[in-house]
Amino acid sequence: MAKKFELTAEFVTNILGKKLFRIKALMAFGDVKEGELGGYLEKEENLDHDGDAWVYGNAEVSGNALVSGNAEVYGNARVSGNALVYGNAEVYGNAWVYGNARVSGDAWVYGNARVSGDAEVYGDADYATVSGFGSQFRTTTFFRLKGGDIGVRCGCFYGTSDKSRLGIRFSRAFKAAQRKDCGFIESSCSRLLC
Repeated sequence: MAKKFELTAEFVTNILGKKLFRIKALMAFGDVKEGELGGYLEKEENLDHDGDAWVYGNAEVSGNALVSGNAEVYGNARVSGNALVYGNAEVYGNAWVYGNARVSGDAWVYGNARVSGDAEVYGDADYATVSGFGSQFRTTTFFRLKGGDIGVRCGCFYGTSDKSRLGIRFSRAFKAAQRKDCGFIESSCSRLLC
């Protein structure tokens, strides 16, 4: 197996005080050109030499995390802990994947999203989650169904947008989730939950 990149002497120190080294492509592959500088790795084992996986820009991969297959990490994204990003997955923006989380298939994690713990994001899912609000510190997940309706799961409640119980308030809660307006979501969901 030929090495497709090397760690350079250029480094940054991450929020945990670990040195992360900028990478440099040793060969052309995918859309990466030979000599192109990439993002930052704590160690060579954070990026697989097989496939077209790459870490771009200011993105950081550290700990025992691994980016492999054709996956891409870019922008200011971070992947750490024991997290895995593989397949054709993309992590970008200010997103952070950590813990034992897995992002795979054609999944995209972006914006200010956080994927952690033992969470798995895969395929081409279309959903939003909001965690830690309300007296029960619930996580509410809003998701698109095959027919185009919107589903929600929070605590013991599960419903879809075609049920009269949800009505307009549900659609507004979904939009609030996309905006991360937790106050509105809590008031909306508290009226919907059992």
